[in-house]
Amino acid sequence: MTDIKYAWSALGGDPARLARLTTVEREGALEARLPVPQLARACVGVCALAAAELAARRAGLAAVPGVEIDDGAVATAFHSERLLRIDGRAPVAFAPLSRFWRTADGWVRTHANYPHHRSRLLGALGLPADPAVRDVAARFAELPALAAEEAVHRAGGLAVALRTPQEWRAHEQGAEVAARPLVERERPETSRPRELPPPAPATTPLLPAAGLRVLDLTRVLAGPVATRTLAVLGADVLRVDAPWLPELPDLHADTGFGKRSATLDLGSGRDRFEELLGSADVVVTGYRPGALDRFGLAPEALIARRPGLVVAQVSAWGAYGPWAGRRGFDSLVQAATGISVTEGSAGEPGALPAQALDHGTGYLLAAAVLRALTERSYDGHGRCVRLALARTAHWLTDGIRPAPAPGAPYEGPHARPAGASGPLGPPARVAGTPYEGPDAWLAETDGPLGRLRHALSPVSFAGGPAGRTRPPVPWGSDTARWGAGEEAGPVRDRW
Repeated sequence: MTDIKYAWSALGGDPARLARLTTVEREGALEARLPVPQLARACVGVCALAAAELAARRAGLAAVPGVEIDDGAVATAFHSERLLRIDGRAPVAFAPLSRFWRTADGWVRTHANYPHHRSRLLGALGLPADPAVRDVAARFAELPALAAEEAVHRAGGLAVALRTPQEWRAHEQGAEVAARPLVERERPETSRPRELPPPAPATTPLLPAAGLRVLDLTRVLAGPVATRTLAVLGADVLRVDAPWLPELPDLHADTGFGKRSATLDLGSGRDRFEELLGSADVVVTGYRPGALDRFGLAPEALIARRPGLVVAQVSAWGAYGPWAGRRGFDSLVQAATGISVTEGSAGEPGALPAQALDHGTGYLLAAAVLRALTERSYDGHGRCVRLALARTAHWLTDGIRPAPAPGAPYEGPHARPAGASGPLGPPARVAGTPYEGPDAWLAETDGPLGRLRHALSPVSFAGGPAGRTRPPVPWGSDTARWGAGEEAGPVRDRW
């Protein structure tokens, strides 16, 4: 279980807390050549532990509540966007032009789920607005993979050449990613402390993020998974999108639980945004590094204007290296980093059993926010945390050890001596029955979008929420205002 220990250390967590964590391991969950079950278990495990830690801190509890992470719940949650049903209808996963294509010397992976990305892809290939798939395939077949990658990138579209693990390690961006920590954490020099209240009496259930206001400026999956998790834990999450960039409806439904959704032009609506920022506790962004800086939304600038603010950023490639400004998605990162080669067969590229980079990074991002809030509770200062899908991919391919045999005891540096009583060691492992499907971790909820079948949150701890929250609302259907209590103005003594 060194993977959980590594992730908890990357978050700055106290190693002693790991004794509060137990994992229920099930064969058959998220099976792959790469150690996806360990990645998923570690990401969700540290998120739940960070939630329990903050809950204990805010409620003044003497001990952190126990945490149990079940592989079945984790595997189900990592497939949430695929398992979603809206009035019985299955979601649309990928658009026809989002796929692998053979090139003159290899393969490229494209992403064209959004109309503007599809348009840019076709423009780069010199094709009409509605070509036949065979015409796109024929155009790619004429081009070397790297040439296709660069042409589409220059046009503002998304295409990545398939690389082997060795080719990615030798790539300048791959080297930059490998040199960075899994979670980048800092307290900017612009941070000023904010006076915070003393602990409040414990409530039932324990909601570590209750009363906290989160501005959600994210899209697609990793960022929205993080903010959905914060909403389940009690936060008031307001997702804000540009009016001209609607989210894909099915992804919005899957990640919109517990949130409100509004649109706001950050150019003409700057005063409204500043009002929202004036009582925010957390801002989460999921755009390309630097893309929001022109609106005054660089982390240092945000923290300078709002004392005690926690800013969390997630990107595809990281805020460094030659690809810092590139767009990216989970499937493209898998192709670039060699994962698709490792998971492929018969000369064709493959994929992980879930969008594991998105989901894993999303839970790590939520964990980083929760840990930053715990740290802030001691000194009142704001924090900035950053994660990248490519860095999570590096951890998966180069950092996580193969799984031990089922039922093998924990043998890490903190294992319990033979014959000793008390917790097994940080963390404990329990062998569960094989994973036979998601049904035990699915629920049905009626809401504004219809009757939803959806995955329950895998983040749980003793006395905490049961994984349910209010259903999602239609995209952009709320006003860009906080919920009840905003009219009282910024609340100095709110966590």
